[in-house]
Amino acid sequence: MFLAALALLSIPQASAPDLGQELDALRGEAKLPALGAALVTREGGLEGVWVSGTRRAGGSEAVTADDRWHLGSCTKAMTATLVALLVERGDLSLERTLAEYFPELEDDLDSDFADLTLVELMSHRAGLAGQSPWFGQPEFHDPELTPTEVRERIAVLLLTEGPRLEPRKAFQYANDGFILAGHLAERATGKTWEELMRTLLFEPLGMTSAGFGAPGTAERCDEPRGHGEDGKPIEPGPRADNPPALGPAGTVHASLADWARFARLHLQGAVGDVQVGALTLRRATFERLHRSPYTQPDCGLGWVRETRDWAGGDGAMLWHNGSNTMWYCLVRLAPARGFATLVTTNAYGPGPRAAVEKAADLVLGEFERRSASR
Repeated sequence: MFLAALALLSIPQASAPDLGQELDALRGEAKLPALGAALVTREGGLEGVWVSGTRRAGGSEAVTADDRWHLGSCTKAMTATLVALLVERGDLSLERTLAEYFPELEDDLDSDFADLTLVELMSHRAGLAGQSPWFGQPEFHDPELTPTEVRERIAVLLLTEGPRLEPRKAFQYANDGFILAGHLAERATGKTWEELMRTLLFEPLGMTSAGFGAPGTAERCDEPRGHGEDGKPIEPGPRADNPPALGPAGTVHASLADWARFARLHLQGAVGDVQVGALTLRRATFERLHRSPYTQPDCGLGWVRETRDWAGGDGAMLWHNGSNTMWYCLVRLAPARGFATLVTTNAYGPGPRAAVEKAADLVLGEFERRSASR
């Protein structure tokens, strides 16, 4: 089933069904439970939402334009944006070192970590392991501990154990860098990462659907379900997502419309200062988020920067994907041309990943058609 969102759209009515049919056909060919996509522009905001399929494989509950999707590691750009807001407010600094942030670890802090900053943590240059050393240890999954308390334990373990790779020189994609960044925000403010995300980012942007963990309730199929490798839906609960302590690296969920609000923030920030609630994110701050001092690969803070002919200007495209191995999503931003494409599905694996890439190209084609007709 194909449903098009009616609110906030400026869609030429003749073109929307065509893209919807293409996406629906793609979903069927890839055997996905559901597929969702959105087109966002800097000037117009959410230009279109298209969804197809059912909330769970074999179910009868059709996905809707308002449904919430798990965004996995696309959370990282949101955590980096939260850090930027706290930098603007004076709570954090991108120049302050880990030794300064953790003075109580003076005698135990590994010397290779001492002069690292939030920049290294969020551009995957801190030397942290790709596989979190704490993930399989029961003491880090104690249900009596809050996510913040677990993140504190993770920080102590990581910073006293030392790096796995040479910091700054070696790139290693690592969730733990963002867990540490989120926890530094907690330590600086005395508030949880979850509360900070809600009050400083989600609420000012109007992201009312945004939350954490698997969306929906187990009692009824009120939101899409993620699906395991066997293709079976996984009901909301502990098995439906990573541990809450991993939140800053990848537990946010949101509707496509609200994810689009976040994408638009970065499109706007690429050309000027942007007001986010009571705080102003300066264009220079966005530049630091969108491009790190390290290359090969050029990972910004929560973004990957690559070159594409269709991106315009200098060809810069910002992108990130996300998955907790039960969902998969992809965001692409073309700051020079002022548009973004968002695609998501409630499945994971080579087939779903390939389908999401194809869907992103279809939404790109929709943008090109609209641009040509204006």
